[in-house]
Amino acid sequence: LLLLLGDSEGLGGRGSFLSPREEEQGPAGLGPWGRARYETVKKHLGAVTALSSQYWQYLACKVWKEGCEEEEESSLSPGWSVPLVGQDYLEILSAWYCSFGKCCQTGDCRIVNNITGLEADLNGQLHGQHLAKEVIIRAVRGFLQSPQPEKALVLSFHGWSGTGKNFVARMVASHLYRDGLKSECVKVFISLLHFPHHKYLDSYKAQLKKQISETVQLCKQSLFIFDEAEKLHFGLLDAIKPFMDRYGSKGEVDYRRSIFIFLSNLGGNTINEVALDFWRAGRAREDISMELLEQRLQLELQKPEESNYASSHLLKENLIDFFVPFLPLEYHHVKLCARDAFLARGLPYTEAALDDVARMMVFVPKEEKLFSAQGCKSVPQRISYFLP
Repeated sequence: LLLLLGDSEGLGGRGSFLSPREEEQGPAGLGPWGRARYETVKKHLGAVTALSSQYWQYLACKVWKEGCEEEEESSLSPGWSVPLVGQDYLEILSAWYCSFGKCCQTGDCRIVNNITGLEADLNGQLHGQHLAKEVIIRAVRGFLQSPQPEKALVLSFHGWSGTGKNFVARMVASHLYRDGLKSECVKVFISLLHFPHHKYLDSYKAQLKKQISETVQLCKQSLFIFDEAEKLHFGLLDAIKPFMDRYGSKGEVDYRRSIFIFLSNLGGNTINEVALDFWRAGRAREDISMELLEQRLQLELQKPEESNYASSHLLKENLIDFFVPFLPLEYHHVKLCARDAFLARGLPYTEAALDDVARMMVFVPKEEKLFSAQGCKSVPQRISYFLP
């Protein structure tokens, strides 16, 4: 519109739009403008209005797909509709619109699957966990790139408290979904909070299966996180086993695009023993292999007295795809966590301050004082102690 009208002096030097009375008078009230030029501009403005209306209608039909009729779409001239409205522009507009909220029937328009960002954040923010980084990136990337996976992806995180299991689970959610843990496609279950009493086991089973089914129906890609998994009754583990099994679908719902993550302290002692043996032998913790730890983990989990995993079908039928070990954190890892905590709050720090925070933590075993007993779990709260 601005290009057609030129500068404000073109309309009689007043810099304003014409009144209906002036429009009826035609070129007489336009000073230097002649009738021919005036009629040309009117014609162009009318064309722009009609074209804009059609253009918007076409975009609305392509993006929202509501209120569209075949005759309306077919009446659009290919001369302008195809070149001006390319698929790339439609995707950009759709993504922009979706950023404000839910925009599709399946509820998963806000899936982003940002594996590059996940890898970068794991490398920059997850300390002392070379095995977890490698396994998680490879497993999630391979699963998402598979055009038709055989089953849902099942990951089981193991290690002491504070080593990063919850931190990584939240990070996975935030990089796969724009809304992170608040996404309609992500469900978090905490054993003692959601399933505290075994006498209500049958009710818990029905509720859990219903929630999983409804989420998968809503979202073509779902994420389910089970915290304190070692405290889940084996009956609950067996109840959700069909959603992780190698079935094409259950009824009309396909569960193979789902991701299940179990977080557990089980196996922490075994993982720590391996890390301590490597340290005593003078070998770097980065030399600890996935094959060695995964075998040790599975052997420990198969002991009935150790976990409900052993009594469930998850282990018996090999439904867990990866056992992900989280190694115990050493003094310099705790300092890195303290640095991240200062930066997250926008606070300055010194090496002396990081040492002060790290020295407040308890380290074990008693002789070596090598591993932080709490990992990095309480570090963000402890830095407040050193603030003026």
